[in-house]
Formats: sequence, C-alpha cells, structure tokens
Amino acid sequence: MPSFDTGPRHSLGRRIMTLLAIMGPGVVVMAANNDAGSLAIWAQAGQDHSASLLWLLVGLAPILFVIQEMVARLGAVTGAGHARLIFERFGRRWGTFALADLLVLNLVTIVTEFIGVSLALGYFGVSRFVSVPVAALSLAVVTSTGSFRRWERAMYLLVLVSLAVVPLLALTQHHPGIRHLASPRSRTGLEGSTVLFVVAIVGTVVGPWQLFFQQSTVIDKRITARWLSYERIDTLIGSLLFLVGAFGVLLACSAAFGGTGLHGGFVREPRSSAM
Repeated sequence: MPSFDTGPRHSLGRRIMTLLAIMGPGVVVMAANNDAGSLAIWAQAGQDHSASLLWLLVGLAPILFVIQEMVARLGAVTGAGHARLIFERFGRRWGTFALADLLVLNLVTIVTEFIGVSLALGYFGVSRFVSVPVAALSLAVVTSTGSFRRWERAMYLLVLVSLAVVPLLALTQHHPGIRHLASPRSRTGLEGSTVLFVVAIVGTVVGPWQLFFQQSTVIDKRITARWLSYERIDTLIGSLLFLVGAFGVLLACSAAFGGTGLHGGFVREPRSSAM
C-alpha cells in the first residue's frame, strides 16, 4: 500500500477493497503448503487411518497461523527479510546455517514437486520427459519476469486450481469416517509407526520455507505495520484454505479405501507408471 495513503477505512466496502489489495502473502503460502509431498501425506493418512488423524490437523492449524502471523508482523514492522534478521540478531554462523538448511530443504521440495507432476500427468498418459521440463520451464518463466504483480497473479491462478479439492469435501461430507472420528475406538494408538507418521504430519504442516517466504512477500508487497490487521485476515483465510485442501484429500482417500483390502496399506505407484 502507498505510504501516503493515511485515510481511514470507515465503510465496509472500503475495508473489503483494502483487504483485497493487501491479500496475497498469507493465502499463497498457506495454499502452497498443500504441495505434492503434503498431498501424499494426507492421502496416506486417509488410507491408513481413515479420519482418525483429522484432530491433529485441526490442532496444528492454529499453531501454523500463529507462526505465520509472527513472521508477517516481523516483515511489516522491520521491513527486513527473515534471513537478514537472523544474521543481524544471531550472527553470520547461524545465518549461514539457516540459509544452507533452507536451500537443501527447498531442493528436496522441488524434487518432490517434479515427482508429483510426473505422477499426476502420467495418469493422463503424459510422459514425464514432457511434463517435468514443461513444469520447470513454466516455473522459470513465472519467477523470472521481474514483476511481483505478474507473479502474484500466476499464484492466484494456482490457488484457484487447488480449490478443485472442494468437490471432494462435498462428496465425503456424509462419509462414515467423519462419525468414526468421534468414536473413542477411532483414536490411533501410539504405536511406533503411528508416532513416526504423526511426526511426518507435523513436519509437513510447519515448514521453514514458509517463514522466509511470507516475510519476504510482505516486504515485496510493501505492507507496513498499519495494515497488519488486514494481513492477519489474509493469513487466517490462507489457514482455512490449507485445512480445506488437507481435509478434502484425507477424507476422499478415507472414503475410497475404507472397507477395502487396501485400507491400512501404503500408497504405491502403479507398476505401469514406473516403467
């Protein structure tokens, strides 16, 4: 928002327009949290444990909101990115460690995304030798235009595409897995494999890249402390979008595999697509 814009927002219409102008960092980062790796986790959670792990996602969502609201506030107040604040507060050693760790995790995440692209389009008969280069080229084009507004619009398009999971929620709203969640027998025991799976879910929901991403996006969009209340709403909407996506995939797989011989198994790649 322009620094000279100091007028009050009294009417509801002006507040909504201001929110639409500021909205972006929270919505994009939260929607991007449902990436290929995350969707695989939600799918396996639904297949292995039906709806019994929904409580974990519900409990993690407020934590995710608080963490992302904190970095948005840091960016709006200081005008500095997350890495810069680490260097200034903790020194070069910890700053270098944080960036090196971030680069390694981002590299692994990108590889996971390309695997997801390959598998998803492979079901439609598209060769991975075509889908992966096209996805990589599209990513390079979107991020190399030099226009933040153009990049943001491209991200909004992907966010809209991600809402395709909403029909899955509509189809599974009467699924017995939801009632199964309220039953004490549906609670997943603290077995070794279950504990590891819970750890995987926690690590999927809260990722370090999200901290750097949202704080930097807040700065790029020139959101200052004055607009923090709108940015909190933006982050809250993004948190809800994240839950909708996670719930949709988890419940859809719970409905698809519940009562079948595949329930409790692992999601494996079909032999035909591995050839």
